[in-house]
Amino acid sequence: MLTDAALKALKPKEKIYKIADRDGMYVRVMPSGAISFRLDYRLNGRRETVYLERFAAKRNRLASQKCG
Repeated sequence: MLTDAALKALKPKEKIYKIADRDGMYVRVMPSGAISFRLDYRLNGRRETVYLERFAAKRNRLASQKCG
């Protein structure tokens, strides 16, 4: 399971890599350190991917909600 602690512990590598959660959900870690949530699903036999959100953006939004 991708917990907040597990996401914070992810380190960038030279190449893009994925860490799977479940049911097609995963995070993609970029060499820059950016972490994005993605979901793979099948529609009419074709694999599709939907980009959900960047991890840092979510963390910053939650912090601003708590402060404001």
